[in-house]
Amino acid sequence: MRRAVPRRTVLAGAGLAVAVAGCLYAAAGPTPQDGGGAPPGPDGAAVRPVSVSAAVVVDTGGRPPAPVLTGADLDGKPLSLTEYRGQVVVLNVWGSWCGPCRAEADDLERLSGQTRTQGVRFLGINTRDPDRAAARSFVRAHGLGFPSLHDPTGKLLLRFPPALLNPQTIPSTLVIDRRGRIAVSIGGAVTDEELRPLLLRVAEETA
Repeated sequence: MRRAVPRRTVLAGAGLAVAVAGCLYAAAGPTPQDGGGAPPGPDGAAVRPVSVSAAVVVDTGGRPPAPVLTGADLDGKPLSLTEYRGQVVVLNVWGSWCGPCRAEADDLERLSGQTRTQGVRFLGINTRDPDRAAARSFVRAHGLGFPSLHDPTGKLLLRFPPALLNPQTIPSTLVIDRRGRIAVSIGGAVTDEELRPLLLRVAEETA
């Protein structure tokens, strides 16, 4: 019997390659450097600020659970991913030193406000910012209303499956479904046009 080949769909004009039917696939694209002297990752490898996005959509039957994420926010207050169980969570990894993070921040804040009534919450992971003050300045500059875990060494990123979250690729965005499973992974800066249809697809699922 011939083995079925998973169907792959490319979203024209969105700069995203999407994998369906449980097959993981990431689009190749240029990865320009920010030039701002990004600090190394937790394993000493160079961090790449990436401005071209590539997305992976995980079939509902093969979604891995998101790891336990607990820590403190940018004001030092306790914050945990488990607080959002039962809601769709957009988890965005960013750093104040990252040019592509600045480029996507306004789109993320706008989408956060527009999807809140649909049970969607946004949560950031601020990484490689030893000083919380720099991260708070970034938040103020872009008017970000959603909280972020402070992860100065990048250790929280190592809890994720590396195929879905590369700790050396910043920014990165994950969509976590209402059951706490990783449904979408995006490496690189993402726009409203790219993220919205993927997010709404997960938000429309029944828990």
